Amino acid sequence: MSLTSQEGLKETLQQLECHFTWELQKEHIDPEELEERIAEQIRFLINKSKVRNYNLLAYVKFLNDKKDEALENLQKAEETVPVEYPEDVEKGSLVTWGSYAWLHYHMGNLTESQAYVEKVESICKQFGSESPYKMELPQIDCEKGWALLKFGARYYEKAKESFEKALGKEPKNPEFNAGYAITVYRLEDYYAKKCSGKASSLGPLRLAVKLNPNDVFVTPLLALKLQETNRGKEGERYIEEVLGKHPDVPYVLRYAAKFYRKKGDLETSLQHLKKALSLTPNSGFLHHQIGVCYRAQYFALKKKGAKDQFQSVQKQYELMKLCISHFRKVVERKTKFIYAYIDLANMYAEKGEILEADKTFRKVFAISNLTATEKQQLHFNYGCFLERYRKSERDAMKQYLAGLKIENHSFEQKNCERSLKQLIDKTAKKGQKCVEVFESKGFIAERDGFKEKAIEAYESALKMDPGNEECLSAIMNLKLSLKS
Repeated sequence: MSLTSQEGLKETLQQLECHFTWELQKEHIDPEELEERIAEQIRFLINKSKVRNYNLLAYVKFLNDKKDEALENLQKAEETVPVEYPEDVEKGSLVTWGSYAWLHYHMGNLTESQAYVEKVESICKQFGSESPYKMELPQIDCEKGWALLKFGARYYEKAKESFEKALGKEPKNPEFNAGYAITVYRLEDYYAKKCSGKASSLGPLRLAVKLNPNDVFVTPLLALKLQETNRGKEGERYIEEVLGKHPDVPYVLRYAAKFYRKKGDLETSLQHLKKALSLTPNSGFLHHQIGVCYRAQYFALKKKGAKDQFQSVQKQYELMKLCISHFRKVVERKTKFIYAYIDLANMYAEKGEILEADKTFRKVFAISNLTATEKQQLHFNYGCFLERYRKSERDAMKQYLAGLKIENHSFEQKNCERSLKQLIDKTAKKGQKCVEVFESKGFIAERDGFKEKAIEAYESALKMDPGNEECLSAIMNLKLSLKS
């Protein structure tokens, strides 16, 4: 195949609907960890689409430079299509064939790649598609939604759009409703308490469970949402029901564990988590949840105290060790799980291992592609660490200010602002003056529209640090805006 025709083939490939054209980026996931999670779903979730999971696993294998294994998974997907789509084999194969075409292209098998393109083209022509290389099918929108969901928080909004598109064509489809409800729930969870007081996922979750009462994905989330909205007893009925139907599904066990942890029943939570871990021993999520339970037990015991002080301290030490051990296993398996690193660093600090805590925080700063919310969470927690354990108020202020400056309205940003203002007040009461105080005051005043007050604060900072380019730039911009 000539270079010209090879370029033409690639141009055609970009018109196909499959994982290779859905802009799913490797840097946003841990491929090994995601491989494992998808394989677990294929093993345990017998009522869920294996075609969809084999297609996704093939793509993740490709990202992980395991092209032969990717090919094997596409073969499994192709073999499973007639089972899942007995009356629509051709339409059910389009995503798989698209992925085959791309994979063969990347493997240098251009003739095979072209053959799969022609298969897709033939089906599109047969069913009268407007495009020669893609069909508008709700099941493809649904598969795209699930893939986006698996690639993490950055993709949730796009996943929601895909499920909405599928629902536009089949509003009562149980699978489309499940995907949409889970996505809305995840968006609420991700933007944490931005949606505080609202229950926008409750309706979609109720509808999804009504359409498919046996859905192992949706029922536990409905229980958790009911618990969050002060309907704990109703939520527990759903948890008990889904546990009764699916007692050995790790996904069900882990969310049941989360429900009981939030209820305050840590022992029951740990029982479910340990059972789930026995089924999926490499799950980073489970290790994190177990660590969270041990941490809660530790702080409860620390707060309570005990008559036998020695025994209490010994138990606290054991719980700290267990907590750290599980958090360490998380970051070994989920290398991009930022919150687990932060949890680990904070527990190191609690245990008095200050150097390990600092080192762990610095590892997170070295990770690329952090989201704005993750950056704010990191700046806030590192600021707290510096303030409390390093006794460095100036460095802590820098962290809080850095988190506040990130243009992302979130719960974490509010934490940064509150802590920064508290530190400014604290230093004022002590009669202390430093660059960080004036720089922080300047930024807050500027943000709130008090330009003269901001200039005054920045000028005070500049007197103490004449080479501060940020303050100098801010003063110049503010003065220009006052003249205009």
